[in-house]
Amino acid sequence: MYDMKALYQAKTVADAVSLRLAHPDAHIIAGGSDVLVQMREGKRAGVELISIYGLDELRGVKLETDGTIRIGSLTSFSHITHDPIIQAHINVLGEAVDQVGGPQIRNIGTIGGNTCNGVTSADSASTLHALDAIVELTGANGVRHCPIHEFYIKAGKVDIREGEIQTAILIPKESYENTFGHYIKYAMRNAMDIATLGTSVNVRLSADKKTVERARIAFGVAGPVPLRAKTAEVLAAGKAVSMELAEDFACAVKEDINPRDSWRAAKDFRMHIAVESAKRAFVESVRLAGGEL
Repeated sequence: MYDMKALYQAKTVADAVSLRLAHPDAHIIAGGSDVLVQMREGKRAGVELISIYGLDELRGVKLETDGTIRIGSLTSFSHITHDPIIQAHINVLGEAVDQVGGPQIRNIGTIGGNTCNGVTSADSASTLHALDAIVELTGANGVRHCPIHEFYIKAGKVDIREGEIQTAILIPKESYENTFGHYIKYAMRNAMDIATLGTSVNVRLSADKKTVERARIAFGVAGPVPLRAKTAEVLAAGKAVSMELAEDFACAVKEDINPRDSWRAAKDFRMHIAVESAKRAFVESVRLAGGEL
């Protein structure tokens, strides 16, 4: 059924690192929702696999003493969506990953696999960019932290170095405190489909809910890698909450995105979706934050 050369089972994180160094061409397998499908299609024929699925220390969501939210790389999408820490502080991430595939995929697929694939259409990617997430990688020289904006190098390629495995996604307290967000996935079907465009917005309002203190917006499938629309973010900062601001914010994203033509959608159509979804996500984020437009 699966054409593989060898399967190695890592017993610990250190063991996984050793196996990576001993078998540099081997592929890491976690939930297997991507790797196994690709093997069935013949795209990874004769591959060596290193399974980290048994490493329970890489599962779960924790709130660390400094307020950082730590999401183990083997945490499933379903777990993230229903975790009380996620729901209390960054529900937008739970909302985003709850749109991955169907229930079976969400039960087995992991946040680590979703990010390590390096694809711009990953439903977690834009929200993690908007939250200034940090990727934790563990290798022979210890732990390395990489801002998610630097983790994605190009389409399908991420900054995982020799012998490293991804062990966690970290969300700093400053990135989510008093912040509310909304994710919009546009796809040709409502379920079991890859995003034609993904848009994630979060805002932080002033104490009186009248002013935008900070806004973040990130897109998937608006370029070769997930990206932030910094022009829109700068425009919104310090401005009074209004529908006019929502419209200006949305139009400003065109300065930073560069969607492509593909069989799923034309570039112009993706640009139109980006502007409209930016406006809708901004309005909903403001509403969630207690503001009125």
